[in-house]
Amino acid sequence: MQATTPATHGPDGRPRARGLGLPLPGEPGPANAITDVPGVAVGYATLIEGEAVRTGVTAILPRAPEALLNPVWSGTFSMNGNGEMTGTHWIREAGWFTGPITLTNTLSVGLAHHATARWMAERFPAIGEEVWILPVAAETFDGYLNDIAGFHVTEAHVRAAIDGARGGALAEGAVGGGTGMIAYEFKGGTGTASRRVAAGGGHYTLGALVQANHGLRPWFNVQGVPVGRAMPGAPIWNAERGSIIVVLATDAPLLPNQLERLARRAAIGIGRGGTPSGNNSGDIFIAFSTANDPGPLPEPPRLNLEALGSDELDALFMAAVESVEEAVLNAMLAADTMTGRKGRRVEALDSRRLITLFESGGA
Repeated sequence: MQATTPATHGPDGRPRARGLGLPLPGEPGPANAITDVPGVAVGYATLIEGEAVRTGVTAILPRAPEALLNPVWSGTFSMNGNGEMTGTHWIREAGWFTGPITLTNTLSVGLAHHATARWMAERFPAIGEEVWILPVAAETFDGYLNDIAGFHVTEAHVRAAIDGARGGALAEGAVGGGTGMIAYEFKGGTGTASRRVAAGGGHYTLGALVQANHGLRPWFNVQGVPVGRAMPGAPIWNAERGSIIVVLATDAPLLPNQLERLARRAAIGIGRGGTPSGNNSGDIFIAFSTANDPGPLPEPPRLNLEALGSDELDALFMAAVESVEEAVLNAMLAADTMTGRKGRRVEALDSRRLITLFESGGA
């Protein structure tokens, strides 16, 4: 019997994908979370109120709060662009961003950007004088369960998520920005996983965090087994109407173009779960490295960067694929059945049924 650890079970004691005994490849970090990357912290603000408010905010801090004006080397990739992630034009141009990453619902992405900018400006007097910032804020649509047009996310919620960011084991499922999300027509939300990697003579960690709100039930696969088509239920969609945001973090020293290549591999991770990245799905990914800290803005006149050679990247590519695939499963397994706006109900994934179907090859 598998030992109970943060890598296998959530803070509530519920088995995660690895805890169910699924034969997931790779070696996870101690928490099997993006927070296994040293210095990375995650915070949530979760809004579940009345019959129709099912939303929230997730904040990912790539550095300690006092170091968030230090650029973080990064790359992004849009698998399908029916969604929003701010700051990506500058990341593509310069290869870095500053500050927290926030994830929320579609109509609150501007508010998350605004609130993050204010939070940063209050802490770093150079902003607005010597330097400027372009916060990274991303979204998926929770309007099936949530009164999204009610604009219930406030600046205070964004600030609470940032201020509450911590390391260690993370809650998953219907928390933070993932509160009202749906994956493969089961209750979805926030999920995370990590991998330990040996590359270029060093040992590194890669972690993924997903806001999973994508896919149709018949598409759903687990480790290549088509389980979704054997799990009947009332359809929510007649065509995909969701999205997924993936955040990848690593302490491996990588250049921005290498991080863009890493971000692309998240597409393979979500594809292993069964989605073809449908037309109406915003599937947008960001990867960042905590290595090569250049100090606070403004940038120094010269930069000295260390990077792994391109031939050393395969282990990180595989870690990204595996951790994204597992993070989606963890999001679904942690989520409870939810009733929300207009009395709409979305069922949780039945873990016992999942294992039975997996062991029988999906029959």
